[in-house]
Amino acid sequence: MPLPQTETILNHLAALMIEHFPQQFDHQLYKQIQREQQNPDSHIRRLAEAVAMSDFVADVLHKQPHFLRQCWQTPPSFSACENYMSRLSEQLREADQEQDFYRILRLFRNREMALLSICQSLNLATVEQIFIRLSQLAEALIIQARDWLYQRACAEMGTPTDEEGRPQQLYILGMGKLGGYELNFSSDIDLIFTYPSGGETRGARKAIDNQKFFIRLGQRLINALDQYSADGFVYRTDMRLRPFGDSGALALSFNAMESYYQEQGRDWERYAMIKGRILGAEEGDPNVLSLRRLLRPFVYRRYIDFSVIQSLRDMKNKIAREVRRRNLSNNIKLGAGGIREIEFIVQVFQLMRGGRELSLQQYSLLALLPEIEKLGLLTSQQCEDLQQAYLFLRRTENILQAIEDKQIQVLPENERDQARLIHACAVFSRLNPQQCPVEIRYPIQDWQSFLQILQGHQQKVRDIFNSLIGEENPSEQESEESEWNDFLDTDRLDDDQENAPWPAAMAGDAQLRTQIWEILSRFKQELARRPIGHRGREVLSALVPLLLQRIFSRPDPLPLLPRMLNIVEKVLTRTTYLELLLEHPAVLSRLIELCSQSKMIAEQLARHPILLDELLDQDSLYHPIPCEQYASELRQYLLRLPQEDEEQFFDGLRQFKQVNLLRIAAADILNVLPVMKVSDHLTFLAEAIIAAVVEAAWQKVSARFGTPAHLAPEQKGFAVIGYGKLGGIELGYKSDLDMVFLYDGAQSQTQGGIKTIDSSQFYLRLAQKIVSIFSTNTSAGILYDVDMRLRPSGEAGLLVSSLNAFEDYQRHEAWTWEHQALVRARSVFGESRLQQRFAQIRSDVLAMPRDTDKLRSEVRQMREKMYLHLANTAADKFNIKTDPGGITDIEFIAQYLVLANAPHNQDLAYWSDNVRIFDVMASNRVIELEEAERLKSCYVTLRNRIHHLNLLGEDTLVSAQEFHQERQFIRQIWQRLFVGDTSPS
Repeated sequence: MPLPQTETILNHLAALMIEHFPQQFDHQLYKQIQREQQNPDSHIRRLAEAVAMSDFVADVLHKQPHFLRQCWQTPPSFSACENYMSRLSEQLREADQEQDFYRILRLFRNREMALLSICQSLNLATVEQIFIRLSQLAEALIIQARDWLYQRACAEMGTPTDEEGRPQQLYILGMGKLGGYELNFSSDIDLIFTYPSGGETRGARKAIDNQKFFIRLGQRLINALDQYSADGFVYRTDMRLRPFGDSGALALSFNAMESYYQEQGRDWERYAMIKGRILGAEEGDPNVLSLRRLLRPFVYRRYIDFSVIQSLRDMKNKIAREVRRRNLSNNIKLGAGGIREIEFIVQVFQLMRGGRELSLQQYSLLALLPEIEKLGLLTSQQCEDLQQAYLFLRRTENILQAIEDKQIQVLPENERDQARLIHACAVFSRLNPQQCPVEIRYPIQDWQSFLQILQGHQQKVRDIFNSLIGEENPSEQESEESEWNDFLDTDRLDDDQENAPWPAAMAGDAQLRTQIWEILSRFKQELARRPIGHRGREVLSALVPLLLQRIFSRPDPLPLLPRMLNIVEKVLTRTTYLELLLEHPAVLSRLIELCSQSKMIAEQLARHPILLDELLDQDSLYHPIPCEQYASELRQYLLRLPQEDEEQFFDGLRQFKQVNLLRIAAADILNVLPVMKVSDHLTFLAEAIIAAVVEAAWQKVSARFGTPAHLAPEQKGFAVIGYGKLGGIELGYKSDLDMVFLYDGAQSQTQGGIKTIDSSQFYLRLAQKIVSIFSTNTSAGILYDVDMRLRPSGEAGLLVSSLNAFEDYQRHEAWTWEHQALVRARSVFGESRLQQRFAQIRSDVLAMPRDTDKLRSEVRQMREKMYLHLANTAADKFNIKTDPGGITDIEFIAQYLVLANAPHNQDLAYWSDNVRIFDVMASNRVIELEEAERLKSCYVTLRNRIHHLNLLGEDTLVSAQEFHQERQFIRQIWQRLFVGDTSPS
C-alpha cells in the first residue's frame, strides 16, 4: 500500500480549515491546492507529505485546528521548536484548576510533538537535533508540571524546609534516553525523585514530614503526566529505577540515596545512572552540586574498572537470551546489532575509564564517540561505523514511533509503514564532526534495499560488540562425530533397524532395540510433517546424531530418549534454540544430565523452551540464589518488563518461577541442596512471588478505587497468611499455596480513585485480583494453584477477613481441625505490625485450654476419615503421604502435641514447621530427645523421597517394603498417643 496521495490529504485539510474558520477560508482553497499541487517546493504540498508520514500528526491537526491554520499559513520551521520552558510556563499561568492544568500539558505536548514530526519528515533537522528537542520538550513538561503542583502542594500542606528553615524542592533525575538528551518520539520516561534532607513543612495548619510531602507531590506529578484523559496523556512514567524499585519509597533524601548506592547499588544501576541527569538543574544551585557529587563515585570509579569486562560478557549472554526468548530478530533496539548494543559499547568505556577520563563523563552517545576515538579505545573507522549505524537506527525508530505515537521498535509488516520508512531513510540529515548539517543518501528504492542497508549497519555493530567481548570458549565449540550421522537421511526406517549403529550394551537386547526404534520412527515421521525450513533442517542434521550418540552412551537410554526428543520437537521452529544446543556442547551435556534424572524438568523445558537459556550459566544453574535474595532478584527481573503491560507481567512472574524452579531442581539432583534447603528455596521463592502479586494487585485496584483513607502512604493494611506447606516452610515442587487474606479492620472510604468504596470492599477486590493473577492461565501456564479453603467458614466465608473477625472465629467457631491447620500457619506478607498481631492471635489461640481427651478423639477421627478417603488400597504399595506411618501421621502427631501442651507451655506455639516444633518439644520435655530426633529423621527422609519422586514425574506410591522401620516407629508413636498401647498396628 503506497503513501496517501498529497492531493487527498490537502483536500481533507482544506475541508477542516473551512469548517473551523469559515470567515477566513472558503472553497477557493481547493483552487489554491490545484495550483500548488504542481509545485514541489510549496510548503502546503510539503505539509501534506509530512501528514502522509504520520497518522499522529493528522490526528493532532484535526483536534487542534488553530495549529493546523498556523501550519497552513506559515511554513513549519525547526526554529519554532525551542523555548519550551518559557512558552509552557506562560500558558500554565492561566491554569487555575487541575482540569485546565492537565489539558494545557497534553495539548502542548501533542502540538510540539507533531511539529517535530513534521520537521523530521521534511528533513528540516538532523536526527540528533530531533531527539535533543524531544528531550528538551519532555524536560520542560516535567519541570513545569512539578513547579505548578509544588506551589499548590505548599499552599495545602505547607512548605517543606530543612532544619534551618530553608525551603526545599523536589529534584528529579531523568534516566535513560531522557537523561542523555536522546529521547524517542514515544518513549516512556524513567524518573527518580529525591530531595535534600529531612525536616517538616511550615506554614500550614498541620506540619508533615518532608518525605510524606514529596511522596504526595511525586504521586500527583506522575498522575499529571501519566493519566489518560480526553486529550490523551503526556508521558508514560516509569519509577522502577529508583532505589529498591517498586517496593522503595517514591522519594528519598540525598543521604538515603547515597547510603543505598554505596551499600546496595548493583551493576545494572551503575549502567542506568550513567545517564542520570538532574532535570531543570540551575548550575548555581548548591543542592544540584551536592547531588551530583554523591552520585558520581557510585558510577565512576577512581581506578580503571576492568570488572566491567566481565559484566559485558554476562550482558552479552543476557542479550542473546532475550533475543531468543522474545523473538526479537526484527527489533531495531533489542535485536543483534541494534541500538542497545551501541549504547552498551559506549557505556562500558564510560564505566571502565570514566573515573579517570573526565571527557567520558557525558550523557550524549554521539558526543562520547569522538572522545572514545581520541583515547584510542576504538578505531576511527569503528567510531564512524557506530555513529552511522546509530543515526540510521534512531532515524528508523523515530519514524516508526511518530506514525501513531506508539512505543514500537519492531519493523512493520504492512506496506504503508514500510513505504514511510523507505521514504524517510533514503535521504536524511546528520551532523559531521564539525557539527555542520550534511545530507546522507542511501540507495534505498524498495523494502529489500532498506533491509540490506539496515542489516549492513547491524552487522558492523555486532562485529564491534563481539570484538570487545572476545571469542567464545573453544571448549564449547568442539564438535563430535557420531555414528548416527545419516539417521535423518534414511528413507525407510523399517529397513534399517538391524543396521543401526547400536552400542555394544544393547546388542543382546532385541526388545529394547525395538522399543527405541519405535520412538525414533515416530520422531522422524513427526519431522517430515513439520515446516522446519532450510536453516532448521541443517541444524537438525548436525544436532540429532550428536544427541543420539550422547543418549545411547548412557547405561539406561530408554527413559531419557523420549524426554529429549520431545524437547527437540517443541523447538523445531525455534532454530535459535537448536543452534544453542548444537554450538554449546556443555549446554547439551547439562540438559541430558538433568533430563535423565528428572522427568519434571524435561517436561518443563519442553513446555517452556526459554528455560534452555538458563543452561548457559552453569554457576547460576547449580547454585541457586540465596533464599533471602529472591524478593530483590524478582524486583530486578520485573524492572525489565513494560509496567503497563499486564500480560507481560503475568508471563514474567511465571518465567521467573520456572527459571528458579529449574535451578533449585538442578541443585537438588546434584546433591548441592539437602531436602530442608530445597523446601526453604521453594518457600522463599513463593513468598517473593506472593509479594510481587500483592503489589501488582494493589496497583491495579488502587488505580481504580484509590486507597483506604486511614492508611499512611507506604501502608497497605493487608496480610497474607500461609498455611500447610507454605506456612511450614516445607513447599515441594508440586505444592499449591494454602493462603488466608487478612486486613487491619479499620473502617474508612477510599480516596484518590475514579470510584469511592468502603475499605472492606476494597480489600475484597484486592483479594479477588490476587487470586486472579495467580490463577490466570497464560502461555506460560498458571502461577500457582491457590487453595483458599482454610479461611474462616471455608468456601462459604468471605475471601478476606479483618484481624478481629479472624480472631473471634478462631476463638469461638473454629473446629479442631482448623486449629490443627493453624499450627502450620504463619504470615508470609504484610507490614510488621500486622505480622506481629497475627503471630499473637495464633499463639493465643493455640494456647487456649482444651479437653485433652476430646482433642485426642477429634484428631484421631479426622485422621481416620482421611485414611478412608485418601489412603492407598494396594497391599504391595505404600503411599508416603497418606498411608499409616507416612507424612500425614507425623504432621498430625506434631499438631496434636502442640494443641495438647501449648496451654501449659506457650513456647510450643511459636514455630510453624515440624522440624523446629519437634526441637522445641524435646527442649521442653514434651517428648524425649531421642524420640524427637527420630521423628525428624523420618520426616526429612520421607520428604526427600517425595521431592525426588516429583522430579521423576511419579506419584508418591512406593513399594511396601520401603521405609519399613520408619513406618513402624511412627505407628508406635501413633498407637501410644491415640490408642493407648505401643504395639505396632
